[in-house]
Amino acid sequence: MNNSKKIGLILGPILFFVIHSLPFFIVSEKGDAVIAIAVWMIVWWITEAVSIAVTSLLPLVLFPLLKIMPIAEVGANYGSPIIFLFFGGFVMALALEKVNLHKRIALTIIKYTGTTPNKIILGFMLATAFLSMWISNTASTVVMLPIAISVIKLLVNDADGFTKNDQNFAVSVMLGIAFSANAGGIATIIGTPPNSVLIGLLENEYQIQISFFKWMTIGLPFSIIMVTVCYLVLVKWMFPNKNIQFSASGAIIATELNKLGKISGKEKMVLIVFAITVFLWVFRALINELFPNVALSDTIISIIAAISLFAIPFNITKGDFILKWKDTEKLAWGILILFGGGLSLAKGMSSSGIVTIVTETIATAEISMLVMGALLIVLMLFLTELMSNVALVAVLAPVIAGIAIGLQIPILYLLIPVTMASSCAFMLPMATPPNAIVYASGYIKVNQMVRIGFILNLIAVLILILVYQYIIPLLF
Repeated sequence: MNNSKKIGLILGPILFFVIHSLPFFIVSEKGDAVIAIAVWMIVWWITEAVSIAVTSLLPLVLFPLLKIMPIAEVGANYGSPIIFLFFGGFVMALALEKVNLHKRIALTIIKYTGTTPNKIILGFMLATAFLSMWISNTASTVVMLPIAISVIKLLVNDADGFTKNDQNFAVSVMLGIAFSANAGGIATIIGTPPNSVLIGLLENEYQIQISFFKWMTIGLPFSIIMVTVCYLVLVKWMFPNKNIQFSASGAIIATELNKLGKISGKEKMVLIVFAITVFLWVFRALINELFPNVALSDTIISIIAAISLFAIPFNITKGDFILKWKDTEKLAWGILILFGGGLSLAKGMSSSGIVTIVTETIATAEISMLVMGALLIVLMLFLTELMSNVALVAVLAPVIAGIAIGLQIPILYLLIPVTMASSCAFMLPMATPPNAIVYASGYIKVNQMVRIGFILNLIAVLILILVYQYIIPLLF
């Protein structure tokens, strides 16, 4: 255990006891207890002294003990419908990975984008972004990395060695994969955990529902714009590559596809379940209008998909199913627990009056909507370089909702762009798993990632301010 983890492990509970034992009230007895718990959780989340999932269990113990809310009420947050929506998404991702369909999809996209250097980079970025819409950005990066390294090795081992142009190509491919993984997840509710934390908060606290399709109307265009911006900044500005010849790159992609063989029956089954699920998510509102007795929700659709992958036999005589329960050993259970902890913390902030105080304070301050929106977007985007984006959204989203109420603007106007900002961490290797994975490849230096990442962060801030000011009011 490194020193920061050791310090965090001790500092978290110490700060909790100090704040809880103050001889005066910051907010109120109940409010101070919530603040003390939130500080403990933030310290542990930032330092990762223990698993973020374990940290997320603290409200389950401390809220009832400190009489903030009864355990049944706290526990309900860990079983919120949004958690089961994400569970279904995780199960679909498991199935895609188990039958190797995610790799086939990625290779097919790369194959059809072309084999010139810039087209190869674009192919990797498009494939990674598409996968990140449905599976974790970590998994999509892990899939793409070995394929990318195979292509880069063509340049390392060619006649002229590993030239400056070759290095630029390698950096562009690696960073393109990481940045696309981060940006691609923004497109869908299940693409990245912060999106689901926001949807859960809106449903639990404010009875506001955003459908899968409705989120995509804002999330998908933003993802496309950010992936495009990342591509142009990488290959046209920061790391241009010229006069690189790839005589065998197409052969590598073809070889990788040949290794997978013809599309199998199991892959077809998963593809069918996946396609039907996405269709139902996109057209749920229309289906509910046509069949009022059905009352589909995104969570119900997600769970139907999950059950199907466990229950529809591929070969009934052999008892062969796409997924078996033991496959869920690979499922990201910790993220689901983290959602519950975040929702509990939000509920505690609301019920203890903290959000109300924030609301009243902002209401008396003379701050313009544009300035406040810009400040919050910048704060979230640069803080997410240093700590878990999902933990950050869990802590800040309820406060930002209070700020929106204080400014007398719809809470979605602030919460959506700020939540999107939490997934735009392009600067540091430790900011997101994709950044760390490609950095570990050895083809990227920290200063290269920081240099281009800072530029992309600024561009993302500008785009999100435009989204906040002009786009979201039209859609929500």
